[in-house]
Amino acid sequence: MSTIAPVMQPAPKPQPARVPTDWTTTSMQGRIRRRYRSERRFRLLGAGAVLLSFAFLVFLLISMLGQGLRGFTQTELRLPMDFPAARLALDPATLAGPNARAALAAVDLEGATARAANRAYGTGGYKLLSDGAWLSVRSAIQADPQILTRRADIWVPTSTVIDLAAKGDADAEAEAGYRMLDARKAVRTSFSMAFLTGSDSTDPTLVGIWGALKGSLLTMFVTLILAFPIGVLSALYLEEYAARNRWTDLIEVSINNLAAVPSIIFGLLGLAVFLNFLDFPRSAPIVGGLTLALMTMPVIVIAGRNAIKSVPPSIRDAALGIGASKVQVVFHHVLPLALPGILTGTIIGMARALGETAPLLMIGMRAFIASPPGGLADPATVLPVQIFLWSDEVSRGFVEKTSAAIIVLLVFLLAMNGIAIYLRNRFERRW
Repeated sequence: MSTIAPVMQPAPKPQPARVPTDWTTTSMQGRIRRRYRSERRFRLLGAGAVLLSFAFLVFLLISMLGQGLRGFTQTELRLPMDFPAARLALDPATLAGPNARAALAAVDLEGATARAANRAYGTGGYKLLSDGAWLSVRSAIQADPQILTRRADIWVPTSTVIDLAAKGDADAEAEAGYRMLDARKAVRTSFSMAFLTGSDSTDPTLVGIWGALKGSLLTMFVTLILAFPIGVLSALYLEEYAARNRWTDLIEVSINNLAAVPSIIFGLLGLAVFLNFLDFPRSAPIVGGLTLALMTMPVIVIAGRNAIKSVPPSIRDAALGIGASKVQVVFHHVLPLALPGILTGTIIGMARALGETAPLLMIGMRAFIASPPGGLADPATVLPVQIFLWSDEVSRGFVEKTSAAIIVLLVFLLAMNGIAIYLRNRFERRW
């Protein structure tokens, strides 16, 4: 009978000696002090980052307000107009009839205004006036046709040089001219309603923001009525109805990628599809709204899906348990509860679209628009593009107008974000 040899086991490797943990009071206190020091360093770094961000914000606001608030004011010159001596061949009775516009257009009001300035302030007095000073004279005649029978003082906008001198931003010669006019009480600086009610112009003393603001409102209107319903319905379908397979995974990845695509790519898409293929009118709010809707829709879909996911499943189960259909569960329970988050994401996406410039430049919304748009198909521009165009002007008078337009844009954006915060706090429910 054979015997089985025993299997030799390898000798175990020697283990390093384990250093015992020092649990003494001195050691523990040292570790606690090091942990507290690291926490204090972290708090100091966080506070420093917040203070640095706040300092940059304050610097931005001070620089914008310092330049921009002056853009809301306009220096005016008191112009003595002797209408009977000017012999404008205008009858007050004619100006009260239907042919008043044609009668005013046939008269050289610009020349009469320049001659009145020369008589009042010497040869070259017309250089004190803005290029559109005669428009103030025309407005005075339209407001009171009887002014043609007497002499009257009309306040008209001054030239850019005098306006800058009144605001302390001109050379010594212009400053001396302004002081001479101020000594005669012939100039005044007041709030400019023309900046809020006018449109673009080549003269910085005549420019206004209303044309660009109205174009922004029309563009945002088209963007909202297209992107919001399509984005919300897409989010509802993907979360509540779509099956989980490779196709829905592909759609989700595509939506996430579209939200990160540079905005100028959407401008190229709008140029190719809406202008070149569909032949829509160039530089119109409807084209700008369609282009921005393509850019905003992925943001609304993502925000909508996150808001729908936040609704507790127990809400769905309870509605289904009492006999509600799938459509009733979605539209009577899930959507109302998710709506605050959807609206918040939508308004934030709209605010982002409002500040975009690159896609609108690609579709031609950088044209010189001298009058506000009357509809969705009329030529228009928007606030960011208007700011870009004014910042590229040579005249120094456009500097403060650019800053003033930035203030208007910031107020618009803050209003939209304020609405988003209000909707969130008003309708939000915590689970």
